[in-house]
Amino acid sequence: MAAVGMERRTGEDDGVVRFWHDDEGWGVVDCPSTPGGCWTHFSVIEAEGFRSLPPGGSVRVRWESPGQDGYDYRAEWAKQR
Repeated sequence: MAAVGMERRTGEDDGVVRFWHDDEGWGVVDCPSTPGGCWTHFSVIEAEGFRSLPPGGSVRVRWESPGQDGYDYRAEWAKQR
Protein backbone atom coordinates (compact mmCIF):
# COMPACT_ATOMS: atom_id res chain seq x y z
CA MET A 1 0.00 0.00 0.00
CA ALA A 2 1.39 3.42 -0.99
CA ALA A 3 1.85 6.05 1.67
CA VAL A 4 -0.59 8.94 1.63
CA GLY A 5 0.80 11.92 -0.29
CA MET A 6 3.58 9.88 -1.91
CA GLU A 7 2.57 10.25 -5.56
CA ARG A 8 5.16 8.81 -7.96
CA ARG A 9 6.91 11.44 -10.07
CA THR A 10 9.60 11.01 -12.72
CA GLY A 11 11.99 13.19 -14.69
CA GLU A 12 15.35 13.38 -16.42
CA ASP A 13 18.16 15.86 -15.87
CA ASP A 14 21.91 16.49 -16.04
CA GLY A 15 23.78 16.42 -12.75
CA VAL A 16 27.07 16.12 -10.91
CA VAL A 17 28.15 13.17 -8.77
CA ARG A 18 28.35 14.39 -5.14
CA PHE A 19 29.94 11.17 -3.82
CA TRP A 20 30.25 7.51 -4.76
CA HIS A 21 30.90 4.38 -2.63
CA ASP A 22 32.55 1.79 -4.91
CA ASP A 23 32.60 -0.70 -2.02
CA GLU A 24 28.81 -0.41 -1.54
CA GLY A 25 27.84 0.30 -5.15
CA TRP A 26 25.90 3.51 -4.69
CA GLY A 27 26.21 7.26 -4.48
CA VAL A 28 24.36 10.55 -4.84
CA VAL A 29 23.94 12.77 -7.90
CA ASP A 30 22.92 16.44 -7.55
CA CYS A 31 20.59 17.80 -10.25
CA PRO A 32 18.53 21.00 -10.45
CA SER A 33 15.35 18.89 -10.47
CA THR A 34 16.34 16.67 -7.49
CA PRO A 35 16.89 18.97 -4.48
CA GLY A 36 18.72 17.13 -1.71
CA GLY A 37 20.24 14.63 -4.14
CA CYS A 38 19.31 11.58 -6.18
CA TRP A 39 20.24 8.16 -4.71
CA THR A 40 21.90 6.11 -7.48
CA HIS A 41 22.75 2.38 -7.53
CA PHE A 42 25.43 0.86 -9.77
CA SER A 43 22.84 -1.42 -11.41
CA VAL A 44 21.15 1.54 -13.18
CA ILE A 45 24.38 2.87 -14.73
CA GLU A 46 24.58 2.38 -18.50
CA ALA A 47 28.19 1.24 -18.99
CA GLU A 48 30.34 -1.75 -19.88
CA GLY A 49 32.27 -3.66 -17.20
CA PHE A 50 32.60 -2.29 -13.67
CA ARG A 51 29.93 0.36 -13.15
CA SER A 52 30.88 3.37 -11.04
CA LEU A 53 30.56 7.18 -11.16
CA PRO A 54 33.48 9.49 -10.31
CA PRO A 55 32.80 12.21 -7.72
CA GLY A 56 32.55 15.54 -9.53
CA GLY A 57 31.71 13.80 -12.82
CA SER A 58 28.89 14.88 -15.13
CA VAL A 59 26.02 12.44 -15.48
CA ARG A 60 22.57 12.23 -17.06
CA VAL A 61 19.94 10.62 -14.81
CA ARG A 62 16.35 9.51 -15.18
CA TRP A 63 14.84 9.72 -11.70
CA GLU A 64 11.72 8.83 -9.77
CA SER A 65 10.23 10.01 -6.52
CA PRO A 66 9.62 8.79 -3.84
CA GLY A 67 13.27 7.92 -3.46
CA GLN A 68 15.29 5.63 -1.22
CA ASP A 69 17.38 5.55 1.97
CA GLY A 70 16.44 9.06 3.12
CA TYR A 71 16.69 10.68 -0.31
CA ASP A 72 13.56 12.04 -2.01
CA TYR A 73 14.77 10.85 -5.43
CA ARG A 74 16.15 7.58 -6.83
CA ALA A 75 17.80 7.08 -10.24
CA GLU A 76 16.12 4.64 -12.62
CA TRP A 77 18.91 5.09 -15.22
CA ALA A 78 22.23 6.94 -15.28
CA LYS A 79 24.97 7.54 -17.85
CA GLN A 80 28.23 9.37 -17.46
CA ARG A 81 28.57 12.31 -19.90
